[in-house]
Amino acid sequence: MKKLHVFLFFIPLWLMINHTVLAVDLTEITIEPPCWWAGMKNPDLQLMVHGKDISFTKAVILYEGVEMVSQTSVQNPNYLFLNLKLSQEVKAGKFEIQFLQGKKKIFTYNYELKQRSNGSALRKGFDNKDVIYLIMPDRFANGNPDNDSQDGMLEKADRTNPNGRHGGDIKGVSDHLDYLADLGITAVWLTPVLENNAQAYSYHGYAITDFYKVDPRHGTNDEYVAMVEKAHSKGLKVIMDMVFNHYGTGHRWTKDLPMHDWVNEWPEFTRSNYRGGTISDPYAAEADRNQMNKGWFDGHMADLNATNPFVEKYLIQNSIWWVEFAGLDGIRQDTYPYTDKNVMTNWMNAIHEEYPGFSVVGEVWLNYAPQVAYWQEDARNKDGYDSKLDYVMDFPLKYAINSAFNEQNGWDKGILRLYESLSLDFLYSHPEQIVNFADNHDADRIYSVLGEDKQKMKMAMTFLLTVRGLPQLYYGTEVLSTGLEHQGHGFIRKDFQGGWTGDASDAFTAEGRTADQNEVFNHIRTLLNFRKKYEVMQSGSLKHYLPQDGVYVYFRYNDTESVMVILNNNKDAKTIDGKRFKESLKNYSTGTDLLHRTYYENFDSIVIPGMTSRVIQLK
Repeated sequence: MKKLHVFLFFIPLWLMINHTVLAVDLTEITIEPPCWWAGMKNPDLQLMVHGKDISFTKAVILYEGVEMVSQTSVQNPNYLFLNLKLSQEVKAGKFEIQFLQGKKKIFTYNYELKQRSNGSALRKGFDNKDVIYLIMPDRFANGNPDNDSQDGMLEKADRTNPNGRHGGDIKGVSDHLDYLADLGITAVWLTPVLENNAQAYSYHGYAITDFYKVDPRHGTNDEYVAMVEKAHSKGLKVIMDMVFNHYGTGHRWTKDLPMHDWVNEWPEFTRSNYRGGTISDPYAAEADRNQMNKGWFDGHMADLNATNPFVEKYLIQNSIWWVEFAGLDGIRQDTYPYTDKNVMTNWMNAIHEEYPGFSVVGEVWLNYAPQVAYWQEDARNKDGYDSKLDYVMDFPLKYAINSAFNEQNGWDKGILRLYESLSLDFLYSHPEQIVNFADNHDADRIYSVLGEDKQKMKMAMTFLLTVRGLPQLYYGTEVLSTGLEHQGHGFIRKDFQGGWTGDASDAFTAEGRTADQNEVFNHIRTLLNFRKKYEVMQSGSLKHYLPQDGVYVYFRYNDTESVMVILNNNKDAKTIDGKRFKESLKNYSTGTDLLHRTYYENFDSIVIPGMTSRVIQLK
């Protein structure tokens, strides 16, 4: 892609000296955030005002409890930043922002302070009691075919194109919340639903062109809020996917940047090196760190310069706005290490200031546990850095899951990969605050990775849903969706069967699923509902034993409960001697395998068929 050319306008010195009055056209003016709330803990609010030559005006606010501290003109006269301070006593209501030239009022904007909802500041986020279900809305279900293509939106629906828009929307998610609740899901993460107005690849949502507006092909802001409220009524939390590192070049900023360093510019187009490890690497060259943080993620995604204080404030306020506006339960922050790390700490502090119990998980897509651990709050980093980030995603464990069930068991292969990955938990400040997953929207489908072998699939799901941390499922995993990344992203983001009228089958129903799909679906459903019912599976301690002969045994336990998990990663049956696990079994004499309803009168000798698992509730 060619370098982004940005033309900025500067206020001539003679104009400032002579106070020449320009004819300001304010027929089109926008203010972001579009509204705010009374009663926020942080009294500071910065409004970004955009309009033709708006900087040649003076803004005046006369509303009790709202103080205009300052207004800042920047390099582009089409922007004006208003810095307000809201008293704790300010009342909700609408007030005028008057824009003057000299003493002449040329435009009035009605701005609204809403009343903060009761208990907003006490909102709790997700935690280890939850199971997250990741949905790409465009590929999940088409609840409203009428919004598939929209006037003003460059890309139209084309379901025949694997990389095109297919028409899934917020209503499609809302229509299937009962399906998720029945499966045992407790939290829903949607990939970004904000406007992505691009010629192509707009379906994934990560090239945002309006940070305050739901893409009309997904629905409206009000529909999003209604979906959140409906989810809450069914005991489901909602996690919003946010993007700080970049925005879509279809955003108005591309042609009308507020200032030259709003984005990270290079003499010629330069991609990020995608080497997140350089941020924690004590020996990394500054040039490499610089390219990691400031290189563009992709040609159609301009790289935001979050070290610019106006950009930082904009992003922080935007995320708080969505939490308050939609009643969110959590945030998943995309490409976490790509944005300046100190800005990300400031963001986390701002979120926790307003919502002390709120939860954020960062996409820390790094290959090794020490690199991931660097980004978790309270990490004992040698450089003193503390991200304040609640949860990280366990990419190293994901790679272990993808390998363990396909390899012949050996000294460092097969089932041992799971043990070794977990053995590195000493690196994490909070190993329980980790999101585990086997696949997601950027990776090969786990069922395809496992060679479409349902026994391996059930083994992988048993591990994922019983080990420490907070599990995440990718939509369709429970019904054996397939796809490999080398085929193209469209193939790992296939439509959910039954989400569109006229689909040949409906995997949302037992009748519409194949026998294999129902077998795996029921396996996952059993595990999820067991996990939901018993605290020991959510937050119990973990003790595992070195795998022997391809059999891995671990326990989840607390002061009153214990569960024994056995994974036989062999084609043949194995018999294990229970005496080896006496330190974990000493207080228990019997147990029931919840997967097969098998009762154990003792643990002297346990036979495990090939490529199967056992989850035994001990008594």
